[in-house]
Amino acid sequence: MSSAALARAETLLVLGDSLSAAYNIPIEDGWVSLLERRLADEGCQVEVVNASISGETTLGALNRLPKLLADHQPSIVMVELGGNDGLRGFPTVTVERNLREIITRSRAAGARVVLAGIRVPTNYGPRYGEEFAAVFERMGSELEVPLIPFLLDGVALEPGMVQADGVHPTAAAQPRILENVLPPLATQLQGCPGVATPCGKVAAGSPPP
Repeated sequence: MSSAALARAETLLVLGDSLSAAYNIPIEDGWVSLLERRLADEGCQVEVVNASISGETTLGALNRLPKLLADHQPSIVMVELGGNDGLRGFPTVTVERNLREIITRSRAAGARVVLAGIRVPTNYGPRYGEEFAAVFERMGSELEVPLIPFLLDGVALEPGMVQADGVHPTAAAQPRILENVLPPLATQLQGCPGVATPCGKVAAGSPPP
């Protein structure tokens, strides 16, 4: 099968929360919409399904997952979850268990998985913050899942990048989020090796600049 045919067969399911649901900004300005346009500009015929819901938890997404997998039959599932679990102080063992199950079920359905790392605000205490961040690092290492180390790298705490609530990214932050997402995601996109940077000159799997 040609690379063009492989690209046409791709469906990317984004399973996330408000960070991927364009919370309080125009949907077309969200990073998922920017990703869809970037893929189209690079000639990557990938259908992007944004199944993100504001307020979603790892358990909520796990409960929705079987229908999403059956309805869309994705070749790639990007998991962007855990932030709401962390903000509610859920035990990290619970977050990890749910994420493992999401990854396992997605792979059992034939999908490749990319995981986005999330962190909690510092006011939750250093111990909880470290344990929470370690969940994503462990998933990436033990399950050999391509990991976006921190989805909001270069966004969190930066002036103009976060809304007044101190949590959600602004429209201005969305291009930066997309650049955080693209290098790990590009390793899983068949037939789209040049999509990792705006100029299209970095091959899939190359580290971010």
